[in-house]
Amino acid sequence: MPARDPLPRRGRGLPLVLCALFALVFTALGVWQVQRLSWKLDLIHRVETRIHAEPGPPPSPAAFTPDDAYRRVRLTGHFLNGRETLAKAVTEFGGGFWVVTPFVTDEGFTVLVNRGFVPPERRSPDSRGPAPDDAPVSVTGLIRLTEPGGAFLRSNDPQAGRWYSRDVAAIASARGLGTVAPYFVDAEAAPGGTGYPVGGLTVVRFANNHLSYALTWFALAAMSVAAGVLVWRRRI
Repeated sequence: MPARDPLPRRGRGLPLVLCALFALVFTALGVWQVQRLSWKLDLIHRVETRIHAEPGPPPSPAAFTPDDAYRRVRLTGHFLNGRETLAKAVTEFGGGFWVVTPFVTDEGFTVLVNRGFVPPERRSPDSRGPAPDDAPVSVTGLIRLTEPGGAFLRSNDPQAGRWYSRDVAAIASARGLGTVAPYFVDAEAAPGGTGYPVGGLTVVRFANNHLSYALTWFALAAMSVAAGVLVWRRRI
């Protein structure tokens, strides 16, 4: 007596359909990761080109777009040293603060400048040497996008003066600056500078795991195809 087929006739093709569906989905995800890889490599190339380019003028608040991120610019004007803000920071020098100071440009608009890092014992301006004045200066640095809200699990508290991110709009409001550029500038280290704040600590690093993700999805697609072949051979 022939063995009874454990699957109803209508359900015999279901495993094949599932294998084909999984193969298509995994292949689509692999192709998407390849596209993301191309986009990421282009982004890294553009940023590397920008950070080593000659500095240009800063974009006005109306002309700024997020594509301006990491552009190297030179500001001319003067600092509003009495309105600086300290934002929590962790750098190669340990924990401390970013010194974020408003800068009034000669073009007539204000930009927040991250002048650099200070350790906790240097958080007071008096501990960094002679009091700075508001004389005209030139600052070179990289345009950075605002960091709204705060850090992971830590929200900015303007009323208490606790800042965990460089939130341009919130800092401008707390310091009564009115309208400012919707970005901030990470200042470069001053030539031969040995004092505080310590500039030039911008970390330019982009995670790029798209190739490994793509290979994983394509491997799963191949496994789905292999499983479908095995199911088909068992059927015939």
